[in-house]
Amino acid sequence: MRTIIWALAATSLLPIAAAAQSNVEGRVGKLESEMRAVQRKVFPGGAGQYLQPEITRPDAPQPAGGTPATSAVADLTGRVTALEQQMASMTDQIEQTGYKLRQLQDQFDAYKRANDAQLRNLSSTPALAMTPASAPLGGDGADGEPARGPARPGTPVSVAAAGDTAPSAAAAKVDKPDTGDAAEDAYLYGYRLWTAKQYPQAEAQLKKVVADYPKHRRASWAQNLLGRAYLDEGKPSLASMAFYDNYKKMPDGERAPDSLYYLAQALMKLNKPTDACKVYGELTDVYGSKISSSMKADVQKGRTAAKCK
Repeated sequence: MRTIIWALAATSLLPIAAAAQSNVEGRVGKLESEMRAVQRKVFPGGAGQYLQPEITRPDAPQPAGGTPATSAVADLTGRVTALEQQMASMTDQIEQTGYKLRQLQDQFDAYKRANDAQLRNLSSTPALAMTPASAPLGGDGADGEPARGPARPGTPVSVAAAGDTAPSAAAAKVDKPDTGDAAEDAYLYGYRLWTAKQYPQAEAQLKKVVADYPKHRRASWAQNLLGRAYLDEGKPSLASMAFYDNYKKMPDGERAPDSLYYLAQALMKLNKPTDACKVYGELTDVYGSKISSSMKADVQKGRTAAKCK
């Protein structure tokens, strides 16, 4: 009789166990689908590869003798529930990270648009004559560019004038040197164009020197003189970038200290005295033991003009 009762009980429980198992299998299938969707976001180049989750059941104390054991279905249900909670947390974190990335991208795009617009305005505005920043400190005319001196005042040159006949004719009158050293000749030609105030032609020539002879000593000279040409043409924004590139890319170049000095001058033209003070500090920290006493005096004058602390 007892055997019959147990058999009937087991038979009545079979539909319940089957229903529970079916429910768990459905939840597992849904989790696997969601996991694949998450992995497609996190690993877009994974070619649809599915990574098995590394989730293990925490160790649980063994029940004492005589205590009924937890059924396999109930145990699996608990693990699936924990997995669902972790999946929901992971999905929320991914969405928050994506939102922050979109915000950063929007901010960068806005900055780039503003910067591009500023450069276009600078390029389309007629240049103003530059005022000397300090008295000339002498130079080495035979060697090319003066060692250091002010931006030279001259007739304003606009970007539109670069294509006019008059500047081209004047540039054609500038003699090309022939010393037998191609890099030296290229630089000296750019220097002569700058002296003749043919700034667009000088800038193009000096850029060519840096591109064609990046390892030559004149590359540092050419990059620095490029910045000075921009200053003389009334383009302090482009000048600041040229000076910074010379210091950043050729810190051991002969004109790297001069470029830092003129970078500060360009920043003052851009009404950025705080940044100019930082550049003066960088010049003193990096090249303080190498620069001449005259440059140190000029730096001190520049710091005074910028009201550096």
